[in-house]
Amino acid sequence: MRIFRSIAATILLGTLAGCGGEPAAPSSAPGAAPTPATLGKPRIALIMKSLANEFFAQMAKGAEAYQKEHADQFDLIVNGIKDERDIARQVALMDEMVGQKVSAIVIAPADSKALVSACRQAQEAGIVVVNIDNKLDDGVLAEQGIKVPFVGPDNRAGAKLVGDYLAGKLKPGDPVGIVEGLRTAFNGQQRLLGFQDAAKAANLKVVDSQSAQWEIAPANRVASAMLSEHPEIKALMCANDSMALGAFAAVKAAGRGGQVLIVGYDGITAVRSAIEAGDILATVDQHADQLAVFGLQFALDQVAKKETPADRTTPVDLVTKK
Repeated sequence: MRIFRSIAATILLGTLAGCGGEPAAPSSAPGAAPTPATLGKPRIALIMKSLANEFFAQMAKGAEAYQKEHADQFDLIVNGIKDERDIARQVALMDEMVGQKVSAIVIAPADSKALVSACRQAQEAGIVVVNIDNKLDDGVLAEQGIKVPFVGPDNRAGAKLVGDYLAGKLKPGDPVGIVEGLRTAFNGQQRLLGFQDAAKAANLKVVDSQSAQWEIAPANRVASAMLSEHPEIKALMCANDSMALGAFAAVKAAGRGGQVLIVGYDGITAVRSAIEAGDILATVDQHADQLAVFGLQFALDQVAKKETPADRTTPVDLVTKK
């Protein structure tokens, strides 16, 4: 009950306030040379999605801790956006970092297509760009004639991993719903495919699949509607943990606690607690605290060697009750 009250409060707060990005370092003085990082240590900018999402807050903390350990090697600027859908602000942050002539930008793009132009402009300004978490669209990258290395998990494999675990608790033919992330985000698309792969392999029946745009409150509304329209639903597969929390609140409000299984993706603290309490079945840990670090390491390597490394797949692990 304590977890449910906490989640309900989070949903209410999420509808009232968002978390803005941290301020960037002061802009370069007028007349400065156009080449980035001509003097001193390289400056790396980390641009993430919503810092109101614990996953990205953990990512920021991991990056900041790594920079402190290597303070003699580089400086770090951390930025995030208000919510997962604030694409325009993320583009603006890219422009700001280009204006500050940083050495490299490590970006977790809110949209797989809309951020490609901003990445191209950064590269044209001589700035190294590394893509983490949500992969930029290969087709748009090809159209714009650029290559951006991707450092991140196999989201389809991760979603199938937790989907398979869920399927082991159900019977063939059982009806399930999917709460999707942003449909324009590559990781959202891949997690949907992974859930569908797991459902198909176990012969589960997907009776509804809707986007809640990665957010708690929309997921609460989507899950409530699914449960009302399809009262036979046995489980909800949620493409991130924020949406899993929203879905759990909907299940509880519908009086279906313990009857509808829920899985998420990200491994945030609130969901780990809910798993131990038996309220959520499982999630996927994609190691947020290390994901940005991998990106920073790639960026520093590129700055030093002036060559683009190959993509790197990072680990994912299933999280269940201990």
